[in-house]
Amino acid sequence: MSAAPRYARARERQDKVSVATKIFQGIGALPDVFKNFAFHTFLLFFYSQVLGLPPVRASFAIGAALVVDAVIDPVVGTFSDNLKSRLGRRHLLMYTSILPLGLALYLAFTPPAGASENVLFLWLFAFAVLTNMAMSIYVIPWTALYAEFSDDYAERTTIVTYRYALGLAGGIVFTFSVWTFIFPSTHAFHPGQLNPAGYHLFAPVVALAVMGTIFATTFLTQREVPYLLQPTRQVSHRDAWRVIREMLGIFTNRDFVLLFAGALVTAGINGTTGALSIYMQTYFWGLTPENLRWFAIAVVGAVAAFFTVGPFQRRLDKKAVLITCFVLLIVDGVAGVGLRLLGLLPPNGSPILIGIMIANETTRAFLNTTVGIMFASMLADTLDLQELRTSRRQEGVFAAALSFSGKATTGVGTVMAGLILQYAVHWPAKVAPGAVDPALVTRLGVIVGMMIPMLLFLSISLSKYYRLTREVHADIRAQLEVRRAAPVDTESAERADFANAVLASETST
Repeated sequence: MSAAPRYARARERQDKVSVATKIFQGIGALPDVFKNFAFHTFLLFFYSQVLGLPPVRASFAIGAALVVDAVIDPVVGTFSDNLKSRLGRRHLLMYTSILPLGLALYLAFTPPAGASENVLFLWLFAFAVLTNMAMSIYVIPWTALYAEFSDDYAERTTIVTYRYALGLAGGIVFTFSVWTFIFPSTHAFHPGQLNPAGYHLFAPVVALAVMGTIFATTFLTQREVPYLLQPTRQVSHRDAWRVIREMLGIFTNRDFVLLFAGALVTAGINGTTGALSIYMQTYFWGLTPENLRWFAIAVVGAVAAFFTVGPFQRRLDKKAVLITCFVLLIVDGVAGVGLRLLGLLPPNGSPILIGIMIANETTRAFLNTTVGIMFASMLADTLDLQELRTSRRQEGVFAAALSFSGKATTGVGTVMAGLILQYAVHWPAKVAPGAVDPALVTRLGVIVGMMIPMLLFLSISLSKYYRLTREVHADIRAQLEVRRAAPVDTESAERADFANAVLASETST
């Protein structure tokens, strides 16, 4: 078996990562935010409520694309980890993704006019697959960058914070603009999201927004390539067994497996509620685009998370922050619908109710932003443990796990949403607000607002067994610094023993 590749930086960073670099890297969150907004909010609704494709068929077309991603994501991650080029391991792939991603996303929202159900199903499946594949080629290398910018426990969280803050801020501005200018209510279509013409404009807008922001983040962070870890020797990409071993190897990392499982569960829960949120907003809460655009104020919650996550982390371990946010999300999710069913909220259409819902969205933005930052930062820490055990830097494979969990938000969540709509709620297609049986609306609210949030207890159960505390991570970093300072041809035979000893001591406490 050939020796594992060693990694080195062409240039060592003398200071902390600059604010400009954090911002430029943070811009890279926007393409995935835009694409996920399009898929989470509109894709199922567009094909089922506007075009008339049965919810189960539409949801399975979207979810089946996830099966392809299960293969593609780790392959892209492994390829990126071992890529040696003038643009480093990440930027070449990011540039490559721009055109195919924009084209596939555009076509996903422009099916042939008058298409049959079978054609709609195949069209949706094909372009959901192509969109997700192209997004993998971009987002996996981009996600890997934040773990390479810094080895510092706290600074990694700061970098991830910029990523989430910019992603949410840009996403809220984009959301406000879409509801205001693309889907306004008209006499013929009230609310505006039922208007087929709106999607003809939405398709090129979202495609161009994704392409433009990918180019911006890739070009603006290209100057950082000399500071990123690169393989010190060329690695062949033809060794299929090596690729498989690397992909499977990450699942020997217990802390990664726990976080990955927790991220999948959380993504599935959020994806289900996200896919159904437009149904809840339209039919349960009676909101119009003119109401929904003001939900942009919820960006205040993301900004608050940006400023508070650092102080939280200085006082608490990341795991404690993560679990606390999960508990608060459960309470928040159950309270809204519960108060409505008890008759303790103002009637639909009331300005007071809209204000309450905006405050609720702000709270959720704060909690979800903090959860996302903690998940990403904790996964980055498991990279150091993986390198200590294997001598491999596998940011790309780990980023593939993050990407996969993000796509589970669209895939698994959308499948569950379709099943709930068709078999649990028995929701009719192409129906206007006010024309739905009130019993069905109540059933939708109970399932989406009360039952689904309770599943976050599964995420709590998984997260509580994560072992990389601040002290354990500091020990791992110290050992890695010693190894990197050693000659390149020296391989540490004790790396696995040390890693296991560190974690064994933590487990016994």
